[in-house]
Amino acid sequence: MSISIPHDRLGAGALARDSAWQPSDARRKAQLALAAIWLLDGVLQYQPYMFTKAFATQIIAPTAQGNPGVIADPITWSARIIADHPIGTNTAFATIQLLLGLAIAWRPTVKVALAASIGWSLAVWWLGEGLGGVLTGSASPLSGAPGAVIIYGLIAVLVWPVKQKPDASPDTFLAARPIGAAAARGLWLVLWGSLAYFSLQSSNTGSQDMHDMISGMAQGQPGWLAAIDNHAASLVAHDGLAASIVMAVVLAVIALGVYLPARAARITLVLALVTAAVIWVVGEAAGGLIGGQSTDPNSGPLLALLVFLYWPMSGRSREGAAR
Repeated sequence: MSISIPHDRLGAGALARDSAWQPSDARRKAQLALAAIWLLDGVLQYQPYMFTKAFATQIIAPTAQGNPGVIADPITWSARIIADHPIGTNTAFATIQLLLGLAIAWRPTVKVALAASIGWSLAVWWLGEGLGGVLTGSASPLSGAPGAVIIYGLIAVLVWPVKQKPDASPDTFLAARPIGAAAARGLWLVLWGSLAYFSLQSSNTGSQDMHDMISGMAQGQPGWLAAIDNHAASLVAHDGLAASIVMAVVLAVIALGVYLPARAARITLVLALVTAAVIWVVGEAAGGLIGGQSTDPNSGPLLALLVFLYWPMSGRSREGAAR
């Protein structure tokens, strides 16, 4: 005995299945990349060192130094609380970051999670990173300025899910979709322009300043990574000012690159990707992920993710991003 199913029902069922499954677009991939980084942060926060008082006294408290009192006092207050209750507070921090990653990865909660991640990023940037040292006069792109966690918040804004209006002009790059191309380019200019500015601060332009910063990061790293850092440090020995000027020029070119035509913009974005890799490996020692005391991968991977968000799209890419 055979049962025949009307063709219209088969068509409706196939349509329902097709609508239930949709391929991941470029924006969704960027959201998932951000989710993965938050999950990594949560895992790193569960390292044994983070459950000791040293996390508060050696990582949190020092970020207050050099900051104005209105910024430094809350940092000192939070460090004291964490030192008094290291297990409970750190468990909360790690769990929050894991939940942020999972919630961003789950489509029904992505907007709530992105909004929460912006708030959490701002809180950690202040109370955990001392605003990345941008007010202390000692911030440097090689040390992760303006602070990795504030870039998390920026990326959350740029990957915010919005529906493309039927009559709207196609976006030229992913970051333009939530806030518009002009605002997105302005944020890129502020971020990379600030890195150029930090490069030329007096604390970074001494003859041995860059050498000492890079060689200091090599300590405690695996042999291959320490060798790379030590070699890089030797290249800038006694030439800190010249190296800082070159770095500032490169960063300024990158900052202005998003205002160039698409072909030229792509060249500056490749330069940004290479610069992010150099910062991460040479200046940040691969985020210090191997030492057991890192709370995040630092700014290098986040700067690379930004390059993806600002890459000029072709017509076919724009259609995929509009899904």
